Amino acid sequence: MFETLTQIGLPLALIFIMWGVGLTLAPLDFKRVLQQPRAFFLGAFAQLVLLPLIALLIISVFGLRGEIAIGLFILSLCPGGVTSNLYSFLSRGDVGLSVSLTAIIGFITPFTIPFLGAWAINHYSDVDPQFQLPIFKTWLQLMVITVIPVLIGMATRARWTAFAQRFEPKISFFSVLVLGLLILTIAVDLGADLWQYILISGPAVVALNLSTMLLGYLLGKWLLHREDQSRTISIEVGLQNGTLALLVTTGILQSSAMSVAPSVYSLLMFVTATLFTLAMLRKDKRQEAVS
Repeated sequence: MFETLTQIGLPLALIFIMWGVGLTLAPLDFKRVLQQPRAFFLGAFAQLVLLPLIALLIISVFGLRGEIAIGLFILSLCPGGVTSNLYSFLSRGDVGLSVSLTAIIGFITPFTIPFLGAWAINHYSDVDPQFQLPIFKTWLQLMVITVIPVLIGMATRARWTAFAQRFEPKISFFSVLVLGLLILTIAVDLGADLWQYILISGPAVVALNLSTMLLGYLLGKWLLHREDQSRTISIEVGLQNGTLALLVTTGILQSSAMSVAPSVYSLLMFVTATLFTLAMLRKDKRQEAVS
């Protein structure tokens, strides 16, 4: 059951999800990067550089090793997704910036994940590592499963715009459904060891999520001086594509233990993103009342 889901069901589901991401994108989303380069490059820096560096720091501080450390670091390499776009909208962030970051970073990470993931396996595994991440094969799989479906989705939107706009909201629901099924399957596969792994990874996962969201928001306030863009950057570094991380840890590396940190993070991020959104809306209401 577990192997069938991770080897066949998960890649097919992720292809469908990434096609749905493509339905949300248009050429304007890429042009927007040229229109507001400062905000884009700050968001890209926060997601591609700051997030993995903080993950390395937290792994060191909490003394994580082996599969837990590898899983947490692989998660930090993953891009955002349609969920981050949704929360940017709900929290009154800069949705255009969020979509632009999703689009561009989604094309970059298939190149970074294989190399940095392979490094993490060699660095955090024991003397005789059980897991190997073939760089070219992983890159090829990620291109087929993520980049190509996005391009097809964009072509679909360009040809059948009305259909894309009607279908687009269903993608977020489907991605959450797939993620939930994956997490449930991993929990069953780990059995009695599940709680031990959660206790080990839980504090580090919470620290990673909260620290990156806070730093993303503060960086935005400090360098951009725009509240909406600060909110978006906070959400972009706080909501990762957990389904993609689980594709690498369960589908390619076939490790349930390595999937615990991404699973816990994927559950936690919905809680923190919702609380963040409520706090931002409350802040807006107070400011409206004063003015």
